[in-house]
Amino acid sequence: DKKVEAIAEEEAKADKQNERTMDEAFSFWDRNKTVRPMKQPKKNKQQELQKTIKATMKATLGGGELRKTVKLPPGEDVNEWIAVNTVHFYNAANMIYGTCSDFCTDASCKVMSAGPKYEYLWKGGSYKKPTRVSAPIYIDNMLNWVNDKIADPSLFPVEDDVPFPKNFKSKVQQIYKRLFRLYAHIYYSHFEKIRAIGANAHLNTCFKHFVFFIQEFKLVDPQEMA
Repeated sequence: DKKVEAIAEEEAKADKQNERTMDEAFSFWDRNKTVRPMKQPKKNKQQELQKTIKATMKATLGGGELRKTVKLPPGEDVNEWIAVNTVHFYNAANMIYGTCSDFCTDASCKVMSAGPKYEYLWKGGSYKKPTRVSAPIYIDNMLNWVNDKIADPSLFPVEDDVPFPKNFKSKVQQIYKRLFRLYAHIYYSHFEKIRAIGANAHLNTCFKHFVFFIQEFKLVDPQEMA
């Protein structure tokens, strides 16, 4: 919501002089536990694009031009670009949640929410209808669900000569909507603790990159982020 983005923007300004590269941000998360193993793109083309993401971020992040990193590289397929970035953002969400999972518990977060106006219900797997669950249960189910989507070769093709399905973008939009809810919950419920362990600059960098990508390719309804 607007509070989430306002906090991120305020912190980004405060940390502008000390902004770090994405590799440095990820090295911080690497020192902390993660919930699941990191996912790697399986297609050769996506592995090349993953290197493009890192190289572009190194070249632009220090200058405050993070928005440039989300642009589709010239001559590249938009679905390939969205796919490799989806893996990237899943890994980031996985690492971020691994850092705060000790204080995001069933007792402290009885519902998955981002304030009193935004409560998120889970539907999927054994939950046949939207159900109120604790934040850890929601997030664990969500990360498992995203992992399964990324591992599905009918949605994320493994072979370079296999095309993406026609409904690829509509399918990944649901992934981005649910990943955004993870950030919304962390900012609203756990930001002070994230700041206390010195992870706020890294969180802000990951979140800004994520939001810029969503905006560039219209992956989440703006009302979901209002």
